Amino acid sequence: MKSFLFLCSLLFALQANQTSAQTLAKVSSGRLERISNFPSKFVDARHVEVWLPDGYPDGKPYKVLYMHDGQMLFDASTTWNKQAWNVDASLADLIAKKVVANTIIVGIWNNGKYRHSEYFPQKFLTTVGEPLRSQFIKDYLQNKPQSDNYLKFIVRELKPYIDQHYATRPEKEHTAMMGSSMGGMISVYAMNEYPDVFGSVAGVSVAWISMGKPNFELPLAAFNYLQRHLASPEDHKLYMDHGTTEMDQWYGTYQQFVDEIVRDKGYTSANWRSMQFEKTGHNENDWAKRVAIPLQFLLSTNKPQ
Repeated sequence: MKSFLFLCSLLFALQANQTSAQTLAKVSSGRLERISNFPSKFVDARHVEVWLPDGYPDGKPYKVLYMHDGQMLFDASTTWNKQAWNVDASLADLIAKKVVANTIIVGIWNNGKYRHSEYFPQKFLTTVGEPLRSQFIKDYLQNKPQSDNYLKFIVRELKPYIDQHYATRPEKEHTAMMGSSMGGMISVYAMNEYPDVFGSVAGVSVAWISMGKPNFELPLAAFNYLQRHLASPEDHKLYMDHGTTEMDQWYGTYQQFVDEIVRDKGYTSANWRSMQFEKTGHNENDWAKRVAIPLQFLLSTNKPQ
C-alpha cells in the first residue's frame, strides 16, 4: 500500500503544476526566462526556466547549473506550499563576492504524477527482488520507469539547446546538477550515467529509501549500483546531505553506507562532502538556508585535488 507521505508528495507535485503553470516566478536579482513546454522525444514536454545573473552577458562564458523541480526554486508566492529555495538570491550573493564563477541556472519543471518515475534511477531496478520490484513500479513509478529517458532529454536535447542559445561553458568541469529528495537521487545518477557531461553534482536530502517509509532493499539497490558505477574521483565533485527531522530523520543510516562506498572509491575532502544538518527537515525553507554550501562546493573555481 502506498504510504500517506507518498500520497501527500504526489498531491503536492500535481498542485505545483496546476497552481503555477502560467505564473512566472519573480527573482530578487538577475532575470528569469521561461522556455514554455520544451518539447522532447523522450519525455513529456515541460517548462524550463533559465536564471541569468545581473550583468549577463558580459562577454565571457558562464558555468551552468541544472536543477530539478524547477517550480520550487525561485519564488515562494508561486509554489504550492509557499516555500522556495531562493537559489537566485544565494547564487547572486556568491557571484558578487567572487566566491563562485559566473553561473546560470536551468530550472527543469517536474512532471507532476510522473516525478517519481522520472527521478528514480532506473538501473537500480535490476537488483531489486520480487515482489517489491513489481509493486514499486506499479505504485510509485506509474508503471512507467523513465529516468533514463529523462536524462536523455537533458543531455541530448536540453543541454544542446542551452549551449546554443546562451553564453555557456559546455565542458563537464563547468556543468553541474543539483536536486533534493528524489531530485538528489537523479542528480547523483546523472553524474554516473554521464560522467563526461556532468563534472559535479549535489543531492540535498537524498531520498535513498525511494518511498515514504524506511526499507533496505531499495537503498541496497542504490549501494550496488554505486559500487559498480560511481564516477571517477579524479575529475568529479560529489555533494550529499540530509537533515534530522521529517522524512530526513530516516536518511542518516543509509547515507553512512553510501559514504563508505564513496570513500572506498577514492573520494576525499577535496572533491566530496557528506553533511548532516541538525534539526532541519525535508522542505524548501530548510534547503534554502543551506543552499549556499553546495553552490559554493559545486561552482568554486578550485579544481578537485
